Amino acid sequence: MLLIDADLRKGHIHHSFAGQSEGGLSDYLVGDITLRQLIRQTEQDGLDYVARGTAPPNPSELLMTQRFNQFLEQVGEQYDLVIIDTPPALAVTDAAIVGKHMGATLMITRFRENNPKEIERALQQLESAGVVVKGCILNAIERSASSYYGYGYGYGYYHYAYKSDDK
Repeated sequence: MLLIDADLRKGHIHHSFAGQSEGGLSDYLVGDITLRQLIRQTEQDGLDYVARGTAPPNPSELLMTQRFNQFLEQVGEQYDLVIIDTPPALAVTDAAIVGKHMGATLMITRFRENNPKEIERALQQLESAGVVVKGCILNAIERSASSYYGYGYGYGYYHYAYKSDDK
């Protein structure tokens, strides 16, 4: 799997891997580095990533280049799954530019931060650019008193966790 930070303005995926933003996507798109220098391995087996690169003066234009199209084709052949993070859809046009190249686009919304009108406007903006949004991920849900429920004599709440099978 390859995770790409296409938020060339404020992307921060590199922080999750204790990396630097320099030497990333924007640097590749302007021809300063090679594909081999661009893709970074992580400590997680099967997960590589691409940092955003040096903040350019023209992020949207870089994402519209033939070099970006070729990059997506190359990594699409090398990886079973490619996930691309973009800036917010309402902030700039980058999400629509990148979304046109994707097999599936998902919208990420934040609990209690994105209101329904904003979400609707973002969907309309993406769809008017020819991007079909396949689904939505609701992020940062907070557990509150309303998430508790009573059933018979017991009380509880839903909790989801991922656990490794390794012992």
